[in-house]
Amino acid sequence: MIIGLIFVIAGVLIALYPPLLAIIVASVLIIIGVHILLISYYYKKAAKHFDNPFMDFFVRF
Repeated sequence: MIIGLIFVIAGVLIALYPPLLAIIVASVLIIIGVHILLISYYYKKAAKHFDNPFMDFFVRF
């Protein structure tokens, strides 16, 4: 219910101030990118302890 309320408020704010959409999309993309970096760092660190060919294939650096 809270997430729905947040979406409604965000929609109203975007309707009143359209450049807010760009800020929201940019912040979501930044948050997703940071999460992907953190997850890949965690799996790289964990790969030293466990041998997983699936992770070796997808997280190869």
